[in-house]
Amino acid sequence: MLSAEERQRLVDQALALIEHLYVHLPLKRAMHAVDPLQRLKLLKRHSATLSEPAFHAELISIFTRLRDLHTSYILPEPFRSQTAFLPFRIDEYFEGDEQRYVVTEVKPGTEDSFFKRGVLVTHWNGIPIHRAVEINADREAGSNLDARHARGLAAMTIRPLAMSLPPDEEWVVVTYKAGNNIRERRFEWQAFELGPGDGHDPIAATGDLGFVLGLDAKAELERQARKLLFAPEAVDIARRVRQQTQPDLEAGAEPAAPIDFAIVSKLPDVFTFRTVKTPSGPFGHVRIHTFYVPDDAVFVEELIRILDLIPQNGLILDVRGNGGGNIVAGERLLQLLTPQPIDPERFYFINSPLTLRLCEANAYLAEWKESISQAVETGAAFSHGFPLRPAERYNDIGQKYQGPVVLVTDARCYSTTDIFSAGFQDHGIGKILGTSGSTGAGGANVWDHSLLLSMLSGGDTPFKPLPQKASFRVAVRRCTRVGKRSGELVEDLGVIADAIHRVTRSDLLNGSVDLINRAGEMLAAMETQAVTAKVQSAAAPVKIDVTTKNVNRLDLFLNARPQRTLDVADGTTSIDLPPLAEGPHTIEIRGFRNDQLVASTRVRL
Repeated sequence: MLSAEERQRLVDQALALIEHLYVHLPLKRAMHAVDPLQRLKLLKRHSATLSEPAFHAELISIFTRLRDLHTSYILPEPFRSQTAFLPFRIDEYFEGDEQRYVVTEVKPGTEDSFFKRGVLVTHWNGIPIHRAVEINADREAGSNLDARHARGLAAMTIRPLAMSLPPDEEWVVVTYKAGNNIRERRFEWQAFELGPGDGHDPIAATGDLGFVLGLDAKAELERQARKLLFAPEAVDIARRVRQQTQPDLEAGAEPAAPIDFAIVSKLPDVFTFRTVKTPSGPFGHVRIHTFYVPDDAVFVEELIRILDLIPQNGLILDVRGNGGGNIVAGERLLQLLTPQPIDPERFYFINSPLTLRLCEANAYLAEWKESISQAVETGAAFSHGFPLRPAERYNDIGQKYQGPVVLVTDARCYSTTDIFSAGFQDHGIGKILGTSGSTGAGGANVWDHSLLLSMLSGGDTPFKPLPQKASFRVAVRRCTRVGKRSGELVEDLGVIADAIHRVTRSDLLNGSVDLINRAGEMLAAMETQAVTAKVQSAAAPVKIDVTTKNVNRLDLFLNARPQRTLDVADGTTSIDLPPLAEGPHTIEIRGFRNDQLVASTRVRL
């Protein structure tokens, strides 16, 4: 139980964060007609008269009505570490314009001869299922209607109690259609604890990751819970991968069958990949389940390895359901898919005395300090915008996949995944195929209260320790897009898909077959090209054989300086370079078609 003083401290800390740090406050007031500061002041006044569940419910509601999955109240223990669940999952598909809901996963041991994968759900506690999802969606914080609907559907059966109170009902009666028969079954809500061995804690990111986080923490907790409940084989694969790649973590464990890394990722919780056969031909399919990785270099290195194992004539890059994670990892990935230089998104603080103090106290934030200080005179609402890392960091590797790419998104894509999708579109990398009209529309860098507590120390800090592991997360830096959409917000707007595929029943029950075929059609209609280089001699004169496809001009750069240009036809061209000085050298070869840059490769000597 929280004491009266602890309740007051929670509300005071929420006020400090929302009033002085929350970067989207002007936007949310305008778009959603909310006044969180007044509601917090009223809660502070009446907190002693409320029951504990009512106090938590009001604090949750204040944050939910911001419609920002970044900015949330984290409940104290015993709620924080628990996840409530029903032992099945439902998903939505379309027959024409009609939405239907089908059971897609059932916890082992829960199935019976009638209730199993593929049955159609018609009612939920006597409420028509589409209305039950609609009611649930209104309790979720998605930035747009598609996002709220998707989040409401997910919360029908899995609810991390760190950000949701326990369900009001103790059980649920599901009415479903099995064959031609209508049946009912009662399911009791259950709960389990996601222990530290089950994955990183997305609520309290530490170290460098805490500064570059863009994550829907609730979605990440749901993803981890679904894996434990419905995918024991994925849990086993992750354990076997750790045995081979990090044997110290599995010391003393019973030896397991070795993993073939030609078909399994070394980061199995992050990537799955395969070759898919479609009516339009075979293509690579890479699913990025999360960007929540502590090391962006390891993440990018593994994707480079995977890209070399799949067909080079077309890639379906699938980020459906990805709630985000490490923003730098997402933005650094872009360079692997295009010959164009990557211009990373810009991030902005709201101008306030508190954001100025943070920038003055932390060298990492020095770039933002001057513009926030100038706001006293200029009256600007926001600081100048800067990338999270120097631009060179996003261009240090270059293109690794030269085939056409289709990006598959949905309304559950959020934060880093929004930012990645925006960069994909802004740099013209390929087409976006969405199962909804836009992504989840989360455009910010989110910091945890404990991180803020560590950034300003001393007796005059406005940040105070919170009781019983309660916490807050707040969007502190908003981001804007680049290129033709330069300056456009991602928050509340999302990334609009180039084409929409309505999910079919066959998609849900047969590995997204119709969706994959649609993406294959899009890839088959796109141009293919290739520029590859092989060093035949590193001694003077340096000799390089360059093989091209669907390219008619090559420009060669030595250590970023132009060296020569030549017209080419499909096939192999030998290029000689004059003697080079000692030391490492990078040769970049850019391929053009009709004066448009379409492919590039780098060789290091």
